[in-house]
Amino acid sequence: MEPILDIKNLDVKFALRTGEVTAIDNLNLSLGKGERLGIVGESGAGKSVLGFSIINLIRKPGFIANGSIDFRGKQISTYTEEQIRNIRGNRISMIFQDPMMALNPVLTIGTQMTEAIFAHMDVSQEEAERIALEKLAKVHIPAPEKRLNQYPHEFSGGMRQRIIIAISLLTSPDLIIADEPTTALDVTIQAEIMDLLIELCEDEGMSLILITHDLGVVSEVTERIAVMYAGRVIESGPTHAIIDNPQHPYTQGLIKALPESRKPGEALYQIPGMMPTLTDIPPGCAFNPRCPMRGDICMTKRPEAAFADEKTGHMAACHLVSGDLAS
Repeated sequence: MEPILDIKNLDVKFALRTGEVTAIDNLNLSLGKGERLGIVGESGAGKSVLGFSIINLIRKPGFIANGSIDFRGKQISTYTEEQIRNIRGNRISMIFQDPMMALNPVLTIGTQMTEAIFAHMDVSQEEAERIALEKLAKVHIPAPEKRLNQYPHEFSGGMRQRIIIAISLLTSPDLIIADEPTTALDVTIQAEIMDLLIELCEDEGMSLILITHDLGVVSEVTERIAVMYAGRVIESGPTHAIIDNPQHPYTQGLIKALPESRKPGEALYQIPGMMPTLTDIPPGCAFNPRCPMRGDICMTKRPEAAFADEKTGHMAACHLVSGDLAS
């Protein structure tokens, strides 16, 4: 089956006074219709830059330097701003991290929802309000008729996030990109939002890209995972394969750092060091300064993705997996 989204050899750079730096490095990714994909990694890995690149929200000094982004068979990475507007918020919607930053505090929820509808659909005011009410009900917001006339500050954090999801559904998109959609919410509300996203994908047949630092969340929501580090996908494959049998030392560290992975009384594990900055990515494997299994080849040669399991499509960019570094 032809993928709904196909990213090939994508390079995203930022032009600084000191020279160009690479934020996304030769990234390849595909997504099927109705599939749920998790993009995982620490802050600075390039996750959000990837999400913004898909819908062409990268602004100067950032730019797509190489590669292609195909959506439903069309290369949208070459679209003009006018052309991409027909895709962004219409066929591809994005849920941002902070709902209060995405909602206008001086406009009612109804006004913001109907404006989004009018931007992409030729409908009457009455029809726009009907669609808005339908989507609010879809995300389980009680008394939606009353909510249309309320302002963002009158809602809790969880309710505001539901409204953002409802807005993303207004045009029945093919793909939703959720960028850390539960960061500011407590654990109970996080679980409700994740259950809601699964329900919507299954009911509406939508594809989902879930961007997060939390492997625990993606293990419950997604079907495939792509782990990013320093702008590269360093491991990818079925969710169960990566959670149960991680191949890259970085992925192993992320899983080991989950609170549920520690034994009673044991200190919480922490990957030593920090993600390198874009201007100071080390030669060879970018993870080598933090890797407990590094060898001489890791310092000089960048590993390419190799199959850990060809049958499932589980791949990792590590010299241990390729066999270049003896385990």
